[in-house]
Amino acid sequence: MKFTCEKNAFAREISLAQEIIASRNALSIMSNVYLEASDDGLLVRATDIKTGFETRLPVETVEPGSMTVFCDKLTVILANIPEGSLEFTESDSRVTVKPSFKKVRFQLKTISSEKFPELPEIEESRFFALPSRDFKDMIGQTFFAVSDDETRFFMNGVFMEKVEGGLAMVATDGRRLAYVRKQLETSIPDFKGIIVPPKILSLVLKHAPDEGPIEVAVGDKNLFVKFGNYSFSTVLIEGQFPNYQKVIPEHQVNRLVVNRQDLMDALKRVAIFVEQKSRRTFLALSEGVITLSSEESELGTAREEIPCRYSGPEATIALNYKYLEDPLRACSTQDVTIEFTEPNRAITVKPDPESFYFHIVMPMQLE
Repeated sequence: MKFTCEKNAFAREISLAQEIIASRNALSIMSNVYLEASDDGLLVRATDIKTGFETRLPVETVEPGSMTVFCDKLTVILANIPEGSLEFTESDSRVTVKPSFKKVRFQLKTISSEKFPELPEIEESRFFALPSRDFKDMIGQTFFAVSDDETRFFMNGVFMEKVEGGLAMVATDGRRLAYVRKQLETSIPDFKGIIVPPKILSLVLKHAPDEGPIEVAVGDKNLFVKFGNYSFSTVLIEGQFPNYQKVIPEHQVNRLVVNRQDLMDALKRVAIFVEQKSRRTFLALSEGVITLSSEESELGTAREEIPCRYSGPEATIALNYKYLEDPLRACSTQDVTIEFTEPNRAITVKPDPESFYFHIVMPMQLE
């Protein structure tokens, strides 16, 4: 196997492949990236068994063939070679990497490509197109609320379902819930609600363009996503997602509107003195004012007042400040609305004016 390629283009795809790979054991095929050179270019594949990645880039193929090579070390080599043309030559279970502009060469051991796991596939007819910006917006509003409690594996992903006129995505860790629903002009085939691992959603959020389409297909056990020259797949999480509709308040009695950036800045300052385990922050509400406060045992306290539009009864709500900060970061409006009925019951965080998403946060005990 022998091919030449442009360093920057190759390094970009290998860097993405490295994000997929979980293992760092040089002797494991799971730590390797799959490379296959042919007249059609260079096929690049990576997988951690659950998440798969595939792309193709143009190269000059001198001798077709395939191999796998330790991705971590290949990434380091590419990071230390200047821009220009690279030559890859594989023989006797070793690949030699030589830049055309430096008298240096590297040799890496390879593992036979026959041992590389097969990636799942699905018929092209099963794909449907979504606007990339809309899909990324939905991911950005939900994936941070995924639970990391492995004992409740059915909450370790984002629930996605077809709804009338579009798609809905929901994530919860039991103490907060993020919901987004988009009306889409695309015709979406019927599918049962699925639980999508956050890894593939994070990759889409990071690498998909803001404009153009993203193609999605839902299989029996896998989700497939394509954009540009990239193809991703993931094994779906099996299990029954919680009935999230039960925790969404039908009506909230009290409502306040506050500048989003002012609230985020105040939270950041007050959080200097939160207990690191509980992250408890207090929001004292009175007419026209929110007073944020925190206390860290034996170290100190913090307190800040910011204006708001509120004319309800005086109340104090205790929250994990991260559970309020994350939705605020996801919002794109200048103001946000916070709704509640009682200080010890679920509060609703929404953009102002209302949009296609909202967040539910469960308060903490005041003491």
